[in-house]
Amino acid sequence: MGARLSGSYRRRLCLVIWDVRRREAFCARDRMGNKLFNYHWSGKTFVFASELHTILELPWVSEILNEGMLAEFLANEWYSRDETFWWGIMRLVAAHRMVADANGLRPEQYWKPDLWTTLPYSKDEEYIEHYGELFTDVVRRMSRSFQPLACEVSGGLDSSAIFAMMEHLRRQQKLLAPGLEGYTLAFTDDLDANELDYARAMGDYLGIEIHEVAPSKMSLSWYREWARCYREFPSYPNGVMGLEIRKQAGNQGSRALLVGVGGDQWLCGSRRYYAKVLTASEWKTFFVCLEADCRDMGLGRSLWWVFRHGCYPLLPDSVRQLLRKIIIGNRSGGVDRLAWLTPPMRRVIRQRRDQYTRSNIGRKRGIEKGEQELAFLDTYLTHALELEERMAASMGIELRRPFFDLNLVQFAYRTPEHLKLRGRIDKYLHRKAMMGLLPQTLLLRETKAEFSITFRWYLSELKDVLTQDTSFRTWDWVDPDKVAELHNLGDHLLHSNMPARMLWTLFGCKALDSEPGRDPSRYTVSNLMLN
Repeated sequence: MGARLSGSYRRRLCLVIWDVRRREAFCARDRMGNKLFNYHWSGKTFVFASELHTILELPWVSEILNEGMLAEFLANEWYSRDETFWWGIMRLVAAHRMVADANGLRPEQYWKPDLWTTLPYSKDEEYIEHYGELFTDVVRRMSRSFQPLACEVSGGLDSSAIFAMMEHLRRQQKLLAPGLEGYTLAFTDDLDANELDYARAMGDYLGIEIHEVAPSKMSLSWYREWARCYREFPSYPNGVMGLEIRKQAGNQGSRALLVGVGGDQWLCGSRRYYAKVLTASEWKTFFVCLEADCRDMGLGRSLWWVFRHGCYPLLPDSVRQLLRKIIIGNRSGGVDRLAWLTPPMRRVIRQRRDQYTRSNIGRKRGIEKGEQELAFLDTYLTHALELEERMAASMGIELRRPFFDLNLVQFAYRTPEHLKLRGRIDKYLHRKAMMGLLPQTLLLRETKAEFSITFRWYLSELKDVLTQDTSFRTWDWVDPDKVAELHNLGDHLLHSNMPARMLWTLFGCKALDSEPGRDPSRYTVSNLMLN
């Protein structure tokens, strides 16, 4: 176990090693949770698999829905990182290892991000150069394949940078694959979701074609069958919309697809840099940040940011609570995500809050590191990445996420926040490092696509499914009158997908509660007898 694995996949492993002499299994999941690891311990038998349905096929594993996870999904509040939708089936958390023997299971965390290591740089240019070299190396290592590579090119900064770097490496004969194809979604009927102009600008800049693919709009019955077969929440429409890209990439011979997920988590900045520089009395940096903000947003807005993101986080908790009451009062915007839950389910989610209260990272530990550490611990992001991984695997495609490379993530922790966000320019360091690699159209882009349309596709169908069918026990989870209110609200909030998202979550949980229909002969499962 002391040997270090070499190559681009050394940090993307899940493994189990059986020690015959000790009669124990050593289990581990990669640091960033790129690969899946589910397990069940009966007190006698230890079972592990990357997919849940293989474990649920076993006769001694009960198929009982975990109401705690139901409550988290229905409330849109995610806390547990190690549970699944089924009682007794757990997930090994990223960066954790576990020993399983006749005495039980002993999980422990073996790694966490180093929040305090700094780089020996004093100039912006040094950080930019370091990042450029690191990004090049990460993409090169993740390009290793015997088959042509596929890349998702949304037209945003992150996926476009990956594709441009892959093409740059190909022209230098340093791409570790025999070919490269780019794919983008063509939302021709929705301006908010349509990114074709940016994707085409990327293709024109490189002089190569990027395949334009219509987004996948699967039927509700398809989602039901997915839930019944895999015994998993059947994802969200904005997660399934890229399924056709995976299909076409596979038809073209690709077995790996590189995506830009992670750029928003690690490249975006936070104006908490004001709290950091004030705490450290770094006045030169403070005035550099203030000058950049004033230039873009004016003195008034900039001084508000100094207070909101610099002074306010450093105040005592009692003072902050008082100011919050004075400024905010009793106002609440958006949709109340708990109001539609039944009283028993509200009690469950409140218990989950108490049980999984996130630790206070603490202002003394460095205020700017807090959001980055929470990004690493983000429970919803964990669910989203795992759903995406399963969906791609069902199409025979391996997802590769350069921005979740361990070295790149660790670099993000070591980079001052004011290098990520300067004035109104987010991902400042990334943009600077990509100059010459991306066209100006993309380097200057400040907008992001918005995919509410994928939820609105299903609003009318969901209304029929969720309000007319009273044969299921969903009303033990939510109030039917509140469900009807959400339908009406969803028809009017065209630029908010929350009502439709909540309704979709109910549909997905209902699909899980249906009677499964599986073919056991299709699947295999690994298990170890420990006694």
